[in-house]
Amino acid sequence: MARTTLTRTVLAAVAATSLFALGACSSDAGNEPAGGGNETAADDGVITLGFSQVGAESGWRAANTKSIQDTLTAENGFDLKFSDAQQKQENQIQAIRTYITQGVDVIAFSPVVETGWDAVLQEAKTAGIPVILTDRAVDSDDDTLYESFIGSDFVKEGTTAGEWVVENFDGDGLKVVELQGTTGSAPAIDRKEGFEAAIGGSDVEIIDSQTGNFTRAEGKTVMEGFLNKHDDIDLVFAHNDDMGLGAIEAIEAAGMKPGEDIQIVTIDAVKDGMQALADGKINYIVECNPLLGPDLAEIAKAVIAGEEVEKRIVVKDEAFDQAAAEEALPTREY
Repeated sequence: MARTTLTRTVLAAVAATSLFALGACSSDAGNEPAGGGNETAADDGVITLGFSQVGAESGWRAANTKSIQDTLTAENGFDLKFSDAQQKQENQIQAIRTYITQGVDVIAFSPVVETGWDAVLQEAKTAGIPVILTDRAVDSDDDTLYESFIGSDFVKEGTTAGEWVVENFDGDGLKVVELQGTTGSAPAIDRKEGFEAAIGGSDVEIIDSQTGNFTRAEGKTVMEGFLNKHDDIDLVFAHNDDMGLGAIEAIEAAGMKPGEDIQIVTIDAVKDGMQALADGKINYIVECNPLLGPDLAEIAKAVIAGEEVEKRIVVKDEAFDQAAAEEALPTREY
């Protein structure tokens, strides 16, 4: 599960006293600066949180959305306003501006891409609405535009994948094709960086690299193109499970055995990917934990209560080979 910076005891106390602390405040206080305590919460103690999701491009994203929606409930003291950006930055910016107009207590979102957020985040800051980033970071020189970023270390994920490849195949002259995530997104940039750093100095070589936009369908299409272009592919490095699963379909359609004729390494560790790993069609998976709902709830409560929160909260991730996948699958939550 994700690591949090707040103890459960403290947060239970915050939740228990929220009606008293927040009930004395006016909802018209939304123009106060973020971090000013509980002045922005609604009179009934319910935290109205506007969340803009990237989209529904993968099994990982579906699990991430479910975690958020299952956690930020009325029973837990939240009024969740949810929007799906369909992987378009302009849709997210519009959603954030709508939340600002509505005067929500907190805004949270998983950015489609890293850049281009300063203007709308400044609008939220001016309105006194704290912003929490989940899963993906923004590239901004002004880190006062958001309260905290909760997510995995994408560079480390790529590094872990690359280290496994080097450990198992250095000296074999391995030829790798790379299925990248959405161009300009934090996980695509960072996972590529980590993987390339890990294989540096080895004879493992990336011979082709193209975006599959984190989707199974595009992963299959791009892999088909790789197979038509190259006859010496030894391994696929996919930035997420769904693209790796698409690559499996393309490899099988070409009359080869994924996991044997062509090795596959992916990132995410959702159930479909883990099953493919257990079946021997994927060879190694680095986890990216999607269950960020509890962390988001805790940080939102803490921010509203005027608590100090860490700027960067790193989620705990693991890595799996075939035996580990077989062991983990029966109790896998996503």
